[in-house]
Amino acid sequence: MKMRIETTTKLNQIPEHIYKQHKGFREWNFVTSKRDHQTILQILIDGRDTDAVDIEGNPLPTLVYLAREKRPQYHHHFKAGAMNALIRISSKISNGPIILNVDCDMYSNNSESIKYSLCVFMDEEKGDEFGYVQFPQNFDNLTKNDIYGCSFRVIQKLEVHGLDANGGPLFIGTGCFHRREALCGKKYEKNFRFDLKKLNNTKMGLIYGFPAEDIVTGLSVQCRGWKSMFLDPERDGFLGVAPITLLQLLVQHKRWTEGHLQVFLSKYCPLLYGYKKIPLKLRLAYCAYNLWAANCLATLYYVVVPCLCLLKGITLFPKISSPWVLSFAYVAFSHHAYSLGEFLWCGGTFLGWCNDQRMWLFKRTTSYLFASFETILKLLGYSQLAFVITTKVADEDVSKRYDQEMIEFGVASPMFDILATLAILNLLGSFGAIKKVTMHADKGFKVLDQFGLQILLCLVLVTINLPVYQALFFRMDKGKMPSSVTYKSIIFALLACTLAVY
Repeated sequence: MKMRIETTTKLNQIPEHIYKQHKGFREWNFVTSKRDHQTILQILIDGRDTDAVDIEGNPLPTLVYLAREKRPQYHHHFKAGAMNALIRISSKISNGPIILNVDCDMYSNNSESIKYSLCVFMDEEKGDEFGYVQFPQNFDNLTKNDIYGCSFRVIQKLEVHGLDANGGPLFIGTGCFHRREALCGKKYEKNFRFDLKKLNNTKMGLIYGFPAEDIVTGLSVQCRGWKSMFLDPERDGFLGVAPITLLQLLVQHKRWTEGHLQVFLSKYCPLLYGYKKIPLKLRLAYCAYNLWAANCLATLYYVVVPCLCLLKGITLFPKISSPWVLSFAYVAFSHHAYSLGEFLWCGGTFLGWCNDQRMWLFKRTTSYLFASFETILKLLGYSQLAFVITTKVADEDVSKRYDQEMIEFGVASPMFDILATLAILNLLGSFGAIKKVTMHADKGFKVLDQFGLQILLCLVLVTINLPVYQALFFRMDKGKMPSSVTYKSIIFALLACTLAVY
């Protein structure tokens, strides 16, 4: 089976001998477009066939190939539509009580994960309460220090586990075992019997209309009375492929945060939709993720305004000599010390934590900003729903730089324009502050006392953006920042500084 899959992938088509074995594939010969075709269904392995066994003689499960019908005039609803088609087809073929969904770029890494999930569903005391069992989204290609902060280490090791006591974790779209009844719209009731015929007129499966269809679907399941559980075995249950370029990461998080924000601003807002259905703590937990995109506003303020005010000579924070500075120092130190402690306790490294902080800054100033902007346009009717697939295929040079933990830029993008402009803006602000301190020796200490916190903030941002400066001015490989981005960012930063000063 592995050789067949690898051969088909290399050829980018189904080999002729497999075509002959499965006549259903021949229907593709009469299809003019992948977006306009009839349903193509083929049973590759029939579990009832006594000859369908593996190399050890064990019976194989039924394996079905499905290409759902698509027509240009009808919305196919992306991943949600595909899963709903599979739910309906499987109900006619096997009608199994448990459904596992895994993204196409993930694979099973632990054969025991099925047994673990069934132990939850079949628990004699509370098993019938659970609608789905969620495994963490882990990756097998992370670098030692997780250069792009893809692991969600603290979230998955600490935060999500805490939700088990309040109704259970969110459905994250992959690595999840579902109870068919819960996914098909059935409300939780004790001592119920599932009858598929009674659900024919019920909205079944994943909910349409959101880029984050998994989040709103999991919320609706929990609001029907079902609970969920988070399982994180010692051996990862499922592994996938993490983005290996910065743009892949930013595009992926733009889609995620845009979907979350749309859920919050819709009728499925957890605070309202979950009222009297799920605990308040769980509703607030949903909101913490739904409002990720809104973080862009505060972050942009602290990245842009203190720097420009420093150039203009406007004080924003208490003087270093003022006792009020202690409150700022305490909050900043305690927050970052606690964050670092959590990260290290969850198995991370110090450099990994630094990379994680850098990526949060990059995402908040680009992905979250674009997500907020596009969500507003959609609400105003100026934008249509789109599902952007994150491309995770890269050439050998890109993979090599990723293994060396070099941030990959390489292409022009509005997101990189923003990152580079903000980086240069804080660099110019730092130069301006250093000039004020060194050029006027008699006033140097006064400047440090008055603007010390703003100068420190600019220097911290400069340190975080060191990889951006390297990509702009020093790197010579193909992963450097494109020249067009460099020129535009310099012009935008100088213009902003000029306006601030004059």
